[in-house]
Amino acid sequence: MAAAGRAAVPAADTSVSVTDATRARAAKVLAALRSAYPDARCELDHWSTPFELAVAAILSAQCTDERVNSLTPELFRKYRTPADWAAAPREEIENDIRPTGFFRNKARSIQKLARVVVEQFEGRLPADFDTLVELPGIGRKTANLLVATAFGGQGIIVDTHCSRVSRRLGFTRHEDPEKIETDLRETVPRSDWTVFSHGMVIHGRRCCRARKPDCAHCPVAALCPSAGRV
Repeated sequence: MAAAGRAAVPAADTSVSVTDATRARAAKVLAALRSAYPDARCELDHWSTPFELAVAAILSAQCTDERVNSLTPELFRKYRTPADWAAAPREEIENDIRPTGFFRNKARSIQKLARVVVEQFEGRLPADFDTLVELPGIGRKTANLLVATAFGGQGIIVDTHCSRVSRRLGFTRHEDPEKIETDLRETVPRSDWTVFSHGMVIHGRRCCRARKPDCAHCPVAALCPSAGRV
């Protein structure tokens, strides 16, 4: 409650009005990203099942995709099914994934997920987004990644790169990933969610970096209100 005699300070307005002009600019941004990064895709490699991609995504938290990719070939030879992950000693899993960091929490999440998949879904990761987000270790980002990459659907994948680029492009003012996802869902046609997400992530990694974005060589600089100002 505000102190007596002092008016409450209104919360900052972080909403973005999605107009036809904004959607038209987003379409131009997408076209430029597709031209600049025709190879844009999820850069977690070596998975062959949706469950393996889920494991790789859990391992990638606060770790580079390159480091995860260096481990997953051997991991997926050793643990071939969710049942293998579920049955393995926790300490053994921790040791196997130690190079990815936060290995105790990650091992716990992977094993909990594996046991739920075995016990409730006959060893197969479900494809439904609403079901995925209820599973251990899978938040909205990973659920969208799985829907978009493993199951061939459409998803807005909001990682740190997509968040940063979306704010710089003026498609959102939010910091919270779920609110950013909502803004992008309203800005980009559903049929383009996946390709837009991959383009934004790759652009954030290769050009629109957190420090020293390369605005001089940016393929969407002409469409970006932040160009040259960061």
